[in-house]
Amino acid sequence: MDSARRDQLIELFHQRARIAGTFGMRLRFDDEGQAAIDLPYNPNLDHGLGGIHGGVYCTLMDSAGWFTAAARHDDSVWVATSEMSVHLLAPAYETDLRAEGRIIKAGKRQDVCEMHLFDAAGTLVAHGTGTFVVLPGVAWNSG
Repeated sequence: MDSARRDQLIELFHQRARIAGTFGMRLRFDDEGQAAIDLPYNPNLDHGLGGIHGGVYCTLMDSAGWFTAAARHDDSVWVATSEMSVHLLAPAYETDLRAEGRIIKAGKRQDVCEMHLFDAAGTLVAHGTGTFVVLPGVAWNSG
């Protein structure tokens, strides 16, 4: 993954995706272009019984998968989540979370990713897979 594309995607996430700021999420990439989303604990994201809401789990994993898929493509296309399956494995209470994306199958028209969500102790609290469709002609640019 080239640094210009990485910087472009990080700018998209941190400057234009308001949900990232609302939740307090941070995006980073490894050398292979696989995305990780870090979320410091935010008590405003808890459900009524005190655990972190499952919708937050899904948001983190969707973001990790989406940015992993998007990193494979230039800005002449848009990538859209077309399907996601999530297994909520364990509750998370008052902890930071980290979602990681990994390409399972890369294609011209769609990418399939696997996503893992960990708490601060490194416990796997959710697992998911997602299909991300490539939409040519629906370009994003930073200008």
